[in-house]
Amino acid sequence: MPNSAVPTSLWPALLQLLFGVGFAGLILLLAHKIRPRTSKPAESHPDTFECGIPYTDDARGLFNVKFYLVAMIFIIFDVEAIFLMPWAVSFQPFREAGFGFVMLVELVIFMAILFIGYYYVLKKGALNWEDPN
Repeated sequence: MPNSAVPTSLWPALLQLLFGVGFAGLILLLAHKIRPRTSKPAESHPDTFECGIPYTDDARGLFNVKFYLVAMIFIIFDVEAIFLMPWAVSFQPFREAGFGFVMLVELVIFMAILFIGYYYVLKKGALNWEDPN
């Protein structure tokens, strides 16, 4: 019985790559063709301009460190959650081959590390937005 996980042809992958590169190239070409053109860009936009809203403060202002901590924690947990999908997809063939218990132990260790990290973050107060002062 042939293994369904092994592709028999590379044409679908090559076609998808061709469409991806073609679409990206088309978008770049359209953006280049329909952009507004001025002879002297410095005269038409003498000041910083962002989303139609004139700036009111220095761009190098200070941000609360909590913002960056929450963003980093979200990225870490999001990437770790993404690793669960390949595990779930490959679990059945491994179980049929007699390695189901090994895969289950690996998942328990992975989830334990994940929850230990989450508990550590909670205890450190990284997700607490209230100012302690």
